[in-house]
Amino acid sequence: MLRSPTRSLNRRVLGITIGAALGGFLFGFDSSVINGAVESIEKDFSLSAAFSGFVVASALLGCAVGAWFAGGIANRFGRIRVMVISAALFLASAIGTGLAFAVWDLMLWRIVGGVAIGAASVIAPAYIAEVAPAKFRGRLGSLQQMAIVLGIFAALLSDQVLAEVAGGADEVLWFGLEAWRWMFMACAIPAVIYGIAALRLPESPRYLVYRRRKDEAAEVLRTFSGETDVDHRIAEIERSIGHDENQSIRDLRGQRFGLMPIVWIGILLSIFQQFVGINVIFYYSNSLWQSVGFEESQAFLTSTITSVTNIVFTIVAIIFVDRIGRRLLLLVGSSGMFVSLLAMAIAFSTATLDDRGNAVLDGAWGGVALAGANLFTAFFAATWGPVVWVLLGEIFPNRIRAVALAVAAAAQWLANWTITMTFPLFADIGLTFAYGFYATMALLSLFFVIFKVPETKGMELEDMDSVEIRGGKFVTIEDGEKKVIS
Repeated sequence: MLRSPTRSLNRRVLGITIGAALGGFLFGFDSSVINGAVESIEKDFSLSAAFSGFVVASALLGCAVGAWFAGGIANRFGRIRVMVISAALFLASAIGTGLAFAVWDLMLWRIVGGVAIGAASVIAPAYIAEVAPAKFRGRLGSLQQMAIVLGIFAALLSDQVLAEVAGGADEVLWFGLEAWRWMFMACAIPAVIYGIAALRLPESPRYLVYRRRKDEAAEVLRTFSGETDVDHRIAEIERSIGHDENQSIRDLRGQRFGLMPIVWIGILLSIFQQFVGINVIFYYSNSLWQSVGFEESQAFLTSTITSVTNIVFTIVAIIFVDRIGRRLLLLVGSSGMFVSLLAMAIAFSTATLDDRGNAVLDGAWGGVALAGANLFTAFFAATWGPVVWVLLGEIFPNRIRAVALAVAAAAQWLANWTITMTFPLFADIGLTFAYGFYATMALLSLFFVIFKVPETKGMELEDMDSVEIRGGKFVTIEDGEKKVIS
């Protein structure tokens, strides 16, 4: 089943992968830019802690909608058009959110941005998986996560710079608008760049084949993917795609709980990726660190340092994902996240309250919490962050890939929404409870990977159509015998 892959990485496929991954940059930027604005939004619109959580999480509802419909639209109109539509929605959301005059208006534009994020979260990994040679698919797929974390870093850094220039996120910066509004409008710049880049990308060869544009598909495979036997690859794609444009949820039906096992694996990978609480770090870190005694400038700096950690360790994933495989990285990540989250829960259990009722970490416990947060981010960035996106782009058979990826991505955004929405409530119960819950999810994810997640390293996308999942491994039946292939 495993073929001799292309020996060297074609620079052109690297270029178009980076272009597609710009959607991930906007994904990270737009979803995290609210970090520096949360406190200001609460003050300006007089929001309670619970409703503040709903405002922050409102974009994630749009993400689920965008993820759900992106696959079908991409099959009908092409991957590139979905990218262009996403760029336009990012631009509209950036301007609309920055100029919001009421909380419902703010939420509306955040939801519009969420639709763009959701669509980008589906189309980028699918497109990258479809143009990348099998040997380099893990590394190229990981560029999506690298773009996401760079977007998060850019958002946090721009938040910090704008707040410092204005003298605080609540202070007026330019044209009578507060700094927190400019934080949102800064997203307009990468949105325009993404739209222009998307228009210059070649269409996915698999989309071109099932639209009977074989000559164009052959050119993309030859020029960008470095494919030497183009006719053979096109024939394989034709056999595997079936009637992709007519995919529906009905095609995912299976005997276990109504869905195929591989679909459940994709859904649970998505849910565990969010239920370990990674986005609490990026959405609420400023508020979190201020609540335990950090000044606003210190909280911004701490969040930026955490974001740099995220970037550095995503590079680790890119280096190792095609060398040691997806499964081992996930196992290491689950173990490391559990230990670091448990350390944070223990540290927060020692907190005392000041005169204003805010938690304060005494002595070395503040350092323990900060170290735990950065270790957690490091383990996530090197493993579950990029590897889940790689797996979602490659684990499903061609005949169901678009709709299965849409379902898994929608589940991811709903899980993200749930965690983001509940954190303020969890924090009211106690940060020990919150981080204890996330640690428990990390431990459960370890057992899930051990028993259910197969290895996809080195497999062609077309191979996924001729294998089954049994006991966490891919198997194929040849001459009446079951053979384990990963």
